[in-house]
Amino acid sequence: MSDHLERRYGLFTAVCMVAGIVIGSGVFFKAQTILTKTGGDMPLGILAWIIGGAIMLVCLLTFSFMSQKYEKVNGLVDYAEATVGPRYGYYMGWFTSTIYFPSMTAALAWVSARYTLEFIVSAAPDFPLTVPAAQGGCVIGPECMALTLFYLCAIYTVNVLSPALAGRLQTGTTVIKLIPLGLMAVVGLIFGLVTGTMQQNFVTAAQVADTAENPLFAAVCCTAFAYEGWIIATSINSEIRDSKKNLPRALIIGGLIIVAAYLLYYIGVAGGATNQQLIDKGATVAFTNIFGGTLGNVLNLFIVISCLGTTNGLMMGCTRGMYSLAARGEGPAPRVYVQVDGATHMPTNSSVLALMITAAWFLYFYASNLACLWSGPFVFDSTELPIITIYTMYLPILVQWMRKEKTEPVLRRFILPAFAVCGCLFMVLASILSHGMGCLWYLIVYAAIMFIGWLADHLRRKKQAA
Repeated sequence: MSDHLERRYGLFTAVCMVAGIVIGSGVFFKAQTILTKTGGDMPLGILAWIIGGAIMLVCLLTFSFMSQKYEKVNGLVDYAEATVGPRYGYYMGWFTSTIYFPSMTAALAWVSARYTLEFIVSAAPDFPLTVPAAQGGCVIGPECMALTLFYLCAIYTVNVLSPALAGRLQTGTTVIKLIPLGLMAVVGLIFGLVTGTMQQNFVTAAQVADTAENPLFAAVCCTAFAYEGWIIATSINSEIRDSKKNLPRALIIGGLIIVAAYLLYYIGVAGGATNQQLIDKGATVAFTNIFGGTLGNVLNLFIVISCLGTTNGLMMGCTRGMYSLAARGEGPAPRVYVQVDGATHMPTNSSVLALMITAAWFLYFYASNLACLWSGPFVFDSTELPIITIYTMYLPILVQWMRKEKTEPVLRRFILPAFAVCGCLFMVLASILSHGMGCLWYLIVYAAIMFIGWLADHLRRKKQAA
């Protein structure tokens, strides 16, 4: 056993982690949601993608500057600690370990399972499901739940037993997932212009029963999920070779790939199906319209691989969460969670706890968001609100960066961070207007979990002082 992680990843893996985590399920299933939120208004949906991408890029650029100066164990925690202070760094690490990483990992495992079943049912319409696909069996059926748990356990096993294989899985799935995006961007545009579908979608809105009260804000809030995940790449900064050079490069290159892929894909989808079809059946209908049933379904398989790659990237960050605290001598039982296995070079104890927390978030996600076992109190969107929270927690880091870093040029010290602050505030406003009371229920849960983090640290400090 040791307490240090091995530098095993190069620039290409880091780029693939940035792009691979972000480009996943969001661009596929949020495309339908965004069109619904905007009332079938395709240009407004494109504007939402542009705003969300711009916010991501300015935040990403600012944090790339920080990655050139600060490097310890876990990028985001390092930046919070260096700019605001050790206590804020601790709470940032606690939040990402107990809420942010596991809630997103749980949701992505479910999305992977859902699209797997949709692929199977499309290929074999008579495939028996306990709940028929027409009644939501691919979404909430027992087969979907069992497959979700299998994916969680399988990806966890790969990350814990062979982190090098997890890195190769990340690079491979990133390359694979760009295939359906590229095909749809090019072929969809041509198909849409030839058939007139593209022009029709840009001037004709669809019929939507539940258009959002604030459509642009609600749509941008949806893009937050699709664009989120890039910060997770900083969680492996201590495992990237020549991290101070390669990590900022990876963030910038990966970010540009993401924005270009999303915009081109969304426009391509607009050429493959009408707005009404996209709202009623989802973005995958564009694949079958253009490429036919067989080839279109093969491309759906690529979507499954894409989602699994995102889940793998999230798990890479998730398993290292508690270790990032323990390496600083903080959190509950740091001696336990700081241990790194001598054979796998992975923080095994931290990984086990991460899997348990992820399973708990999946239980909540299923009960409240999927099965809808209750309504009202403590029902909130656990795929979007933790992301908005991390934008809120960026604010003190960005402000302190502008205040402290007196040697940085004006662009790096003030201009880009100021745009990032505005973007974060926009996300918070969009969340409040979009989610309403859900924000309150989430904040209560958030406060309770953060209090547990404070209590765990307080008891540790008290024990050390005794």
